[in-house]
Amino acid sequence: MTGPLAGIADRRVSALVNDLLQVEPVIALHGPRSVGKSTVLRALADDRGVAVLDLDDLGTRDAVVANPQTAVAAQGLLCVDEYQYAPQILDALKARLNREGTLPGTAVLTGSTRQDALPRTAQSLTGRLHSLTIWPLSQGEIGGVNEDFLPALRVEPDTTVAAQPSSKTTRREYVDRLCAGGFPLALRRTGTARDRWFDDYIRQSLERDAIELVRIRQRNMLRELLERLAGRTGQVLNLTTASQGLAGDRKTIEDYARLLEDLFLIDRLPAWGKTLRARAAASPKVHVTDTGVAARLMRITPAKLATLDPTALAEFGHLLETFVVGELRKQVSWLDEQVSTGHWRTHDGDEVDYVIEFDDGRVLAFEVKANERVTGADLKGLRTLRDALGDRFIAGVALSTGLRSFTYEDRIHIMPVDRLWTPVNG
Repeated sequence: MTGPLAGIADRRVSALVNDLLQVEPVIALHGPRSVGKSTVLRALADDRGVAVLDLDDLGTRDAVVANPQTAVAAQGLLCVDEYQYAPQILDALKARLNREGTLPGTAVLTGSTRQDALPRTAQSLTGRLHSLTIWPLSQGEIGGVNEDFLPALRVEPDTTVAAQPSSKTTRREYVDRLCAGGFPLALRRTGTARDRWFDDYIRQSLERDAIELVRIRQRNMLRELLERLAGRTGQVLNLTTASQGLAGDRKTIEDYARLLEDLFLIDRLPAWGKTLRARAAASPKVHVTDTGVAARLMRITPAKLATLDPTALAEFGHLLETFVVGELRKQVSWLDEQVSTGHWRTHDGDEVDYVIEFDDGRVLAFEVKANERVTGADLKGLRTLRDALGDRFIAGVALSTGLRSFTYEDRIHIMPVDRLWTPVNG
């Protein structure tokens, strides 16, 4: 059976890359394997009538490694897929820029690891390389709609709340979205076919990509750590607790956790606002990058997640938070301005799941609630943050599985989760 994605989804990052090519000499697109980087790159290359150097192909890789200067000498836009397999191509590209001048639109590269995880030679273009992350498909990209939630909320929060007063998305539909995730190839499958795809994805990431990046001494421990962190998605990261019983020492566990992050399997959401209050916590939260992968690692099925069993309710809550954080993370990556993000948590029990601070110091804050009904007590963290920030606080939003959007009190609103991908302005 086929899944909810038919054809090739339009990616918001494609338009962003086209704009950046007018001013940036080199653009690097980083992101998880199978997220669609190659599709974006090939469409870009086709539009410009140039070829793609695919370094995932062993023959092409060997030729580039042996002749990097020749590889970067082609006329027109240079397009290199999976450049981490031959990072020395960056030295050749640097020499070309030194020789010809730092011209906008020289090259677009893709890589399946974070740039700072690559050898030192990969840093040779510092100052001339603009890095973007391609995350799994957003819900808007899957549905073919243009998400404008964050820009609208930043400028006109009250209007944004009133734009779509009600929702029709059921809890079961949210469950299906969580378990499907955002990888294009997974979204084209259902049932056991999708499960097999996730199993293959996880195995190849750990057994191929991890080993090519660094030497792994204990593969089984890497897998076990990933499964344990998946079970803690949406929670404060405590590696000591997560690694209890594993054979590795503290440094090895930290190195393996960093490796999982470098491979885009997990993402650390840093603590925000540590200077706002003396009792603010400093520990990050951990989120599995894709909720479909997380659900598979946890062996959670849609049928199980849809029940009201206490264990299932807790798992749904953590996965829903990871899902919402992931959708917000994707939308943040498309913004025209740079922002800082994180979670806010104090030792007094106040907590906000996701905070966005803009360059002007103003803030949007989000709390995720897995229930249909949000009470005043659920808004305690948003209230405390609003009062601490004063005029810097634009709006706080509690996103729930309920059906109504409304303003609860001054600058604090309640909205259904699906407002994230429901267009505000048509």
